[in-house]
Amino acid sequence: MNSSPMVSALRFSTFALCLLIPVITWSQQANVNLDWNPQKNTENLTPFSAPVNSPEVHDDRSVTFRVMAPQATEVRLESGPIFTALGKGRGDVILLTKGDRGVWSVTIGALRPDIYAYHFRIDGAKVADPGNTQAAFTAMPPYSQLIVHGDGPAFYDARKVPHGKVTRHVYHSDVTHGERELYVYTPPGYDPSKRYPVLYLMGGSGEMAHNWIYDGRANFIMDNLLDEGKAVPMIIAIPNNQVLHRNHPQHVEHTFDLFEAEMRQHVIPLVDREYSTVATPHGRALSGLSMGGRHTMFVGFNSLDLFASFGVLSAGDTDAGESLEAFLNTPNVNDMVDYLFVGQGGAEATGFFNARVSGLVNALKAHDIEHDYYVAGDSGHDWSTWRRLLYERFLPNLWRNQSN
Repeated sequence: MNSSPMVSALRFSTFALCLLIPVITWSQQANVNLDWNPQKNTENLTPFSAPVNSPEVHDDRSVTFRVMAPQATEVRLESGPIFTALGKGRGDVILLTKGDRGVWSVTIGALRPDIYAYHFRIDGAKVADPGNTQAAFTAMPPYSQLIVHGDGPAFYDARKVPHGKVTRHVYHSDVTHGERELYVYTPPGYDPSKRYPVLYLMGGSGEMAHNWIYDGRANFIMDNLLDEGKAVPMIIAIPNNQVLHRNHPQHVEHTFDLFEAEMRQHVIPLVDREYSTVATPHGRALSGLSMGGRHTMFVGFNSLDLFASFGVLSAGDTDAGESLEAFLNTPNVNDMVDYLFVGQGGAEATGFFNARVSGLVNALKAHDIEHDYYVAGDSGHDWSTWRRLLYERFLPNLWRNQSN
């Protein structure tokens, strides 16, 4: 029996719709999936409850920022990472232009694929982008995140691979006299009948424990490395290394002793109690970025009874030869340390931060202490550098030549 032209057309339309459904892409901050390109405008929709679409990443990787501020007289885009990527200096300014309905906008770029922190300054006030659902929360005032995508998921994105678990532990500390948090990553297929080495990973001055998950993407980086066969399965414990107010006038005098006490009395015992760990120095590593890197040096280097591997990310000390004298002159230190990593970003390799890192590296060289120094990409003192250091060098080398 022959179908009428109308029925045939209906069937074809239904068939075509079925073909289209699987390729629907949820993007422009739809928050449906853990998208690798969330700020590409594929649906021409603004984020839920937002007055404008910002930021919008175009196919050529230029980016348009918008903010509705009808009464404002000046709006600036401020971002160390974006300025570094654009080759701009501290004296440069990116101004937005006022348009219809009081919407200010500017288009910049192109930018290389990465995640960039930024904020607006509206008539002198620092403001997170009110149109961006990708916001970070730290020990510092909040900021927004620009996600410039590449041609597919990056090494720090959620890919279609086996995923580990991230567990939040809340415990009471007798050191800080309050309730504190600790995040623990266990690898895919974690088996309590086996024992795993533990990396204790710390943030910087303005970071909280969760920032290594949300900004650093440490869990996704580890998932991807394991899927690629580039790393040893490990537990990653992320403590809060803020142990007193960062602006305390005696922060430097107290922070290292307090953090060592926190690690010895609470963090390490909790992890060893709750998880199947290699509970020896050769099964523990301590690493951190910026302030966390200094915690690694001044707590970790002096705790060889706890740790045998270290990662110092974007940190050091100009007087390391004196401040680390006890560690540098430890007899047979190369036999006690399994892996010592020092890394920074390409844009850090000059100026203030490089002076500290160079001080550490030069002291290690002067005392013939084996170490691995690495420069990642051309980024600065920001998460772009720390994600790359984890993925490209530090995590792949941890416990690689050691059987546990």
